Amino acid sequence: MIEQLLSALKGISDLPETEERKLRSLVYEQKLSKGEVFIQEGTVPQKFAFVVKGLFRYYYINEKGSEFTKGFFPENTFITSYSAMTDGIPSHYTIEALEDAVIFVFEYSKWKVLYNAHLCWREFLLALLEKGFRKKETRERELLLLSAEERYRSFLREKPALENRIKQHLIASYLGITPVALSRIRRNMDN
Repeated sequence: MIEQLLSALKGISDLPETEERKLRSLVYEQKLSKGEVFIQEGTVPQKFAFVVKGLFRYYYINEKGSEFTKGFFPENTFITSYSAMTDGIPSHYTIEALEDAVIFVFEYSKWKVLYNAHLCWREFLLALLEKGFRKKETRERELLLLSAEERYRSFLREKPALENRIKQHLIASYLGITPVALSRIRRNMDN
């Protein structure tokens, strides 16, 4: 399974054999069951991971206990509460497995040693941050400028394989609407 991680890394940056060996000794496999939490809101994250199998969601909880889904992360993506991890502060959101999952975990302190030792890791991090920034920009634009139906159509277009893997109330939470509103939109689209 580590080959999946190595393939993803090599698709982002040149990975010399010496760095590949270091990586192999650094990461470890972890299995999470559906509903299990990778990073809990309020804790200071010390790790990030690559998703080999499964699906995760990031979500916030307000003071009333309502959940707000920030995003979904399937196979071949990296998961973390990045700014909390790098700043050493508590995460503002939780990362939960929506399916049974297999991940490769990086301890942040060990990752920093790799990062400081070879340019390939800087290239890798820059590529991930750029991708994350583009996703964040798109998400903000959609929430501010698109109607609920347009946001749902965009979700279907950009993440077609996820609709059948995610419960409708979680999709509604991601879109910033109620499950009833999502049902109405889906009915109108079927007509």
